[in-house]
Amino acid sequence: MARIEGVPAGRAGLLVRIAYWMSRRMVGKVPEPLAVTAHHGWIFRAYGAYEYALAKARLVEPKIKALAGVKAAAQIGCPF
Repeated sequence: MARIEGVPAGRAGLLVRIAYWMSRRMVGKVPEPLAVTAHHGWIFRAYGAYEYALAKARLVEPKIKALAGVKAAAQIGCPF
């Protein structure tokens, strides 16, 4: 659990609501880092750009990227 509460969808701007909708569609819920970074517009857009670039990267096979993500999440105790 983060020390900072995330921005609820009711108080979020249009870009944040779109990102929430997309993340719910892709992951099933809104990830906590996305909700927390929504407090600051510049950080939110930079985080979104980073995630987009990471998803589009093609130097490593998708299976290996997924395996690395699962391993990293397991090491830090992340539920994703």
